[in-house]
Amino acid sequence: MPIRSRALVRVKKEGTPPPSVAILDTAFHRASLVTPHGDTKSARDRLRAELKVVRSSATVLRHLGLETRRFRRPPPTDFERSLVGARFGDDALDRSLLRIRRAEERIRGLAREEGRTLRGAEGPDEIGERIRSFYGRLSSFVREVDPDISRLRAIGRFLDDRPRLDPAAPTLVVAGFPNVGKSSLVARLSSARPRVADYPFTTLSIAVGHADLGFDRLQVVDTPGVLGRAGRSNSAETETTTTVRGAATVVLFVIDPSDRSEHSVAEQESLLARWRAEFPQLPFVVVETKADLARRPSENLKVSATTGEGIDTLWKAIRAHVVPSGELPPMEESIVEPESPPATPEAGPPTPKRRKRGVAVP
Repeated sequence: MPIRSRALVRVKKEGTPPPSVAILDTAFHRASLVTPHGDTKSARDRLRAELKVVRSSATVLRHLGLETRRFRRPPPTDFERSLVGARFGDDALDRSLLRIRRAEERIRGLAREEGRTLRGAEGPDEIGERIRSFYGRLSSFVREVDPDISRLRAIGRFLDDRPRLDPAAPTLVVAGFPNVGKSSLVARLSSARPRVADYPFTTLSIAVGHADLGFDRLQVVDTPGVLGRAGRSNSAETETTTTVRGAATVVLFVIDPSDRSEHSVAEQESLLARWRAEFPQLPFVVVETKADLARRPSENLKVSATTGEGIDTLWKAIRAHVVPSGELPPMEESIVEPESPPATPEAGPPTPKRRKRGVAVP
């Protein structure tokens, strides 16, 4: 049975075509279009076989390169790698990239080997057998990395659905339990317009907005709600913890003290205490939101995303923890212009020397 027919049969049995089917189908089709020129039939047959080897292997290598290009230009940041590791496994990305790179090396070696072998082949039968053998080995190399290609595509879609944070910019991560008002607060503080609804788990992945600090551009990250279950978390909660660990310059922890919250203040403060112990290097700004609905005596800032109450005070608390990325000149230096040096009179044209009668002027 021809290679293409076997691939189609496998697709029908499994239901979903693996990536190798489309790659090999394109490669073999392009190889079949070669039109060599030669003085004799045997010369044309040999040249046709050599061109099939070159064109099919080059097409496969081009497609494999396209599958990995997403992770080479530009490469994932450390934070993106931590997100991928939390969702797909710590070494899933590197392992798949390595397996595809090895497959590319094997395909290049196979093409070189087959090119040398074809030069010594005699007769159309031997040439045809060599091409069938080459196609079979090429197909096996591509099929071996089917799981890796599928995994890279899934990782690419995962990263495309998430914002690319600038690792050099300060980042405020807004976190807390579900439905405590994080997204409304993010919309108040930044350019982000997250989806806001009066039910939990509206936010299922991180989103980012930006705010002007006067000296820097602050990244404000909205995160999915965390239920505070030690040792048990879903993928959205894991993404939040990974974002706090890998991206935060400052953590804005939001507590909902109102009776609309499904979780007690004690539960929320328990998560805050655990995170403070887990991330001792991070500064935490704690706010109690929905101040227009409920208040309680505490030292935490009281804010309302609806009325804007407490937002200015919150900004002061955030700025206190964000260091400018570059040194700023003193205020006087940035306002007072330096005095210009006194202008010197321009020298006029030289006075011409008058020639005295009978005396030569040097």
